Amino acid sequence: MSALLVEKTGQVAVMTINRPEARNPLGEEGDGELFLSACAKLNADRDVRCVILTGAGKAFSAGGNVKAMRERSGAFAGPGVAIRERYRTGIHQIVKSVWGLEMPVIAAVNGPAIGLGNDVACLADMRIAADTAIFGATFLKIGLVPGDGGSWLLPRVIGMARAAELFFTGDTIDAPTALNWGLISRVVPAANLMEEARALAGRIAAQPPDVLRMTKKLMREGMGTSFDTIMEMSAAAQALAHHTEDHAEAVNAFFEKRPGNYKGR
Repeated sequence: MSALLVEKTGQVAVMTINRPEARNPLGEEGDGELFLSACAKLNADRDVRCVILTGAGKAFSAGGNVKAMRERSGAFAGPGVAIRERYRTGIHQIVKSVWGLEMPVIAAVNGPAIGLGNDVACLADMRIAADTAIFGATFLKIGLVPGDGGSWLLPRVIGMARAAELFFTGDTIDAPTALNWGLISRVVPAANLMEEARALAGRIAAQPPDVLRMTKKLMREGMGTSFDTIMEMSAAAQALAHHTEDHAEAVNAFFEKRPGNYKGR
C-alpha cells in the first residue's frame, strides 16, 4: 500500500497521507520522490482545479518518525552531513513539492497535525479542521529546531508572536484555538470534514482554471516581493486573462445570469 494516495474525482484531487497505523509520519525513505512525482502529475493535469490534502485514519500527520530518531535509523542514521542531505532530498522535497502545487490546496485536518505535520498543513492555501484536530510545532520538545520550513511558514500564517509561543513552549492547541488564531478558517464535526472540504473544493473548481492558477501565483509572489513588482506581474497576467476563452464565457455568463462553463482555454 502506498504511503500517499491520490484520487481524482472530476476536477478535484484528494491526496491522503496513508500510514494510519503510525499516525501518518512523514520522512521515510522514498517519501520525497513519492510527493515529487505525485505533485508533478497534478500540476501537469490541467483538469485538476483544486487539491484536498488529508490524512488516513485518526491523524493528519504526527510529523517525523521519533522512533527512528531514537534508534538513529533511516533518515536519521549516520553523521550530520548525511542527515542534512536526507533532509534536503527527503523531508524538504515533500515540503517543496506541496508548496509548488499550482492549484489551490485545502488541508482537511482530520486529527493531530504535529511538527512536520503542522508544517505540511501550513503549506495549504486554506485549512479546515475536524473538531478533534490538534496542532503543535513541538520540535524543541524533542531537542530539534523547526527543520522543515515551519520557521518561515508559521509566522506568515498566524503572526510572529503566536508562532513564537508555539515554537518556544512546544504547546499544542485545539481546533477552536487554532480558529481563533487564524491557523484554520473553520472547525467542523469530524464526521463532516471531507464533505465540507469537497464542497469548498467544488466552489473553487467552478472558477476558470487558468486564472485560478495565476491568482495563486500572484498571491504567493506577493508574500515576498515588492508592491511594484506585483503590480507589473498583475498587469501581465491580466493581459493574458483578457484573451482567454474563459474570460469571454465568464462575461457572457454574468450578463445571462448563469454559471460559467470553463474549459481552460
